[in-house]
This record gives sequence, structure tokens and C-alpha cells, in this order.
Amino acid sequence: MFLPLKDMNPTERRPVVTISLIVINVLVYLYQMSLGPGAQAFIASFGATPFEITRFTDLVGQYGYGIRHFEGPHPVILTLFTSMFMHGSLVHLGGNMLYLWIFGNNIEDILGPGKFIIFYILCGLIGHAMHIASHPASLIPTIGASGAIAGILGAYLIAYPGARVLTLMFLFIFIRLMVVPAFVIIIFWFVIQLFSGFASLGGQHGGGTAWFAHIGGFLGGIALILLMAGDYVRWLRRGGFRG
Repeated sequence: MFLPLKDMNPTERRPVVTISLIVINVLVYLYQMSLGPGAQAFIASFGATPFEITRFTDLVGQYGYGIRHFEGPHPVILTLFTSMFMHGSLVHLGGNMLYLWIFGNNIEDILGPGKFIIFYILCGLIGHAMHIASHPASLIPTIGASGAIAGILGAYLIAYPGARVLTLMFLFIFIRLMVVPAFVIIIFWFVIQLFSGFASLGGQHGGGTAWFAHIGGFLGGIALILLMAGDYVRWLRRGGFRG
């Protein structure tokens, strides 16, 4: 298993959007935790529940939740956006923000702030779409930035496959600090998502992790980086890599 700590791939501009996304996600999580028992209602209201979205209806308060909307009813389609800024635990938040910090700044550097925001949101939506398609009847609210960050990983794989990444490698009881190419970490990560995703298809609600959101976001990121910055990426692949 790999835990990336930092990449050795400098950027030319300050990653304002990447930093802002991290701050927003942290603030939302702190607010969520401040609610105490009310956090469950917050997640049920603003998480993206596939059953609700596929039927364009509000079913919060049914199917075991026993709670009402946190701030009154709202169009369930909006949860596709609000859920991207929510997390279920400190580990969930920390892992996502670590990957966003390490890999997001370089993708923002390629696209520029405006395009990067669009890229990020679209990757998150593509991730949602694949998760919902794989588990349309799930009553479990989906939360987290994982789909959008998976898109960043897909884009990074295309743009900077050989970038060096300082990584902690866990092998049974052995832990070793080493530098590995980005493609090793990213492909290893994606293979885990594939195996876990297809293994989850037998479950009624899709389990506790939206594996197909990761897969969809990753594939969406590959497609979008080629669509939005294809010429620059091809220049990088021909030898323009700065890292």
C-alpha cells in the first residue's frame, strides 16, 4: 500500500483554488461536527442519495433515518453539489485533502483557476453519475470529494506519469519511505477501486464506499484533461515535463 506525502513537481502559479477547496471542505466538516447528534440530519439532507435522485423525490425521514431535512426541503438535485464538500470522518477528510493538496495544484497549474473549478465539479458529477448508475436504489447518502479528486488523479496520470512522489510504502509490518513515479501510485490506486467496485455490485445498497464514484471520476478526469488542455498535455508528454 502507498501513502503519498508530496510530489516533486513544481508549479508556476499559486494554487489558489486548490487551497480554497481544502479550506471549504475543512470548514464544512468542522461545522458538521459542531452539530453533534444533528450531524446525521445534515448528512441525510445534503448528501446525495441515489434512490432520491433517480426518482426526483425527497424520502428523508423514511427507510430508517427517522429525521427530517436539516433546513427544510430543497431540490434533491442540489445534493449532487453539496455532497462534494462533506465527509464522514476525519480520516475520510484527511485522505481526500492530502491527495487534493499533492496532485491538485499541478492540475490547477495546467488549467488555470477558472477551468480547474469547472474540471473539479464535472469530475465530481461524473463520479456521482456512475455511482448512481451502479446502485440506483441505494438509500445511503453519498458524501465526499472523492469523485472529484479521483478526476485529478486521472488527469495527473495523463499529464505527469513520471513525476516523482515521496511515499510511505506499507508492506505487512514493514514501513519504508521511498520515491516512486506517480503512475505506480495512481494505477495501484485505480486497480483497487476496480476490484472493490465490481465486488460491491452484489450488495443491495453499495456498501460504505462509493467505489464507482471513484472509477467514474477517474475516467472523467482523463477525458476532461485531454478535452480542456489536450495540446498542453501533449507538449508535456513530448518532453516539456517540468518535474
